[in-house]
Amino acid sequence: MIPPSASIPRHVLPTIVLAQFACTSLWFAGNAVLPNLVPQFGLGAGSLGHLTSAVQLGFILGTLVFAVFTLSDRFSPSKVFLVCAVAGAGFNLSLLLAEGFTTLLLSRFVAGFCLAGIYPVGMKIAADYHQKGLGKALGYLVGALVLGTAFPHLLKSLTHGLPWRYVIWATSGLALAGGIALVALVPDGPFRSRSTRPDFRAFFQIFRQKEFRAAAFGYFGHMWELYTFWAFVPVLLALYAEAHPTVELKISLLSFWVIGAGTLACILGGYIAEKVGSARTAFGALAVSMVCCLLSPWSFQLSLPLFLGLLVVWGLAVVMDSPQFSTLVAQAAPVQAKGTALTIVNSIGFAITIVSIQVVRSLQPEVPARFWFLILFVGPLLGLLAMRRLLRRPAR
Repeated sequence: MIPPSASIPRHVLPTIVLAQFACTSLWFAGNAVLPNLVPQFGLGAGSLGHLTSAVQLGFILGTLVFAVFTLSDRFSPSKVFLVCAVAGAGFNLSLLLAEGFTTLLLSRFVAGFCLAGIYPVGMKIAADYHQKGLGKALGYLVGALVLGTAFPHLLKSLTHGLPWRYVIWATSGLALAGGIALVALVPDGPFRSRSTRPDFRAFFQIFRQKEFRAAAFGYFGHMWELYTFWAFVPVLLALYAEAHPTVELKISLLSFWVIGAGTLACILGGYIAEKVGSARTAFGALAVSMVCCLLSPWSFQLSLPLFLGLLVVWGLAVVMDSPQFSTLVAQAAPVQAKGTALTIVNSIGFAITIVSIQVVRSLQPEVPARFWFLILFVGPLLGLLAMRRLLRRPAR
């Protein structure tokens, strides 16, 4: 282990960021190739919601296992990251062998399980290297997640006309390279506090702290909106094209730009947080994304530049707060259970995304399309109310 007095090598944060980007490209790989899967497997209109929910459900189960057995606090987080990256790459490739919708769902479910050892464990590794400036470090890290999430849409756009399997091969290769790079270049951090055995009480005890609860509940409100927005960005674009038949949209490419814009927002939010604090930065971003939810019913009446502008602003605001919520959670958690705390909060947050995605999906047959996304404002509103106590403390 690097002694606490040592300076952090310059390559550490870029390596974590690049590895996080590479491995989280697995997340929406199935969504990106969904248009090709629909005719091959005869999928229905609800397949997008089901495939996305399968990944989220796998992630939730994985995070519960990691949290209950405190795996990232007991074992080297870099090695945990590697094992999950290799397994995730393999199970992502199993999509190529799917013979029906059930096997498609299973492939995405297990890939989601493996992501539980990638996303929160990557944040744990970053926290083990940064006591100060954690908000900025996690801004880069979550920015990598955002870019990794958007990347399959770019791959789909660039490989237009080529077999959809290229997207799956590419994302699996990236994940494998990311896991190897991290374990080779990033040893355990100087601020890591190791647990020696599972602590089943940690799962419940961390929520007794008021500041932890405020940060966690703010994050839960943010998660109600985030992945549902990401999952349905191509649907928003398709609905606009349907309402304006003379407009031709490159949906995969535009989806990449709308989702990927959040990368810059996460990085910028890290620098803003250094000035005004993570709580205020998260609060402001959450408020802006709530306004975008409320404006969504009227967005389809806008001109194309204004519509795309609104989507980009939404794509920026919807995730700018994410690294700051993770920072607030990490700062409020007990040192010896930091990895477990991040994992627990991630687990609950992603469980909320399944409910949100399925709620929007269930509205589709009953509600006019322009009102589908209005329900998303409820999460940010409740998140803003929950985190008010955090605004009263000095910025840090």
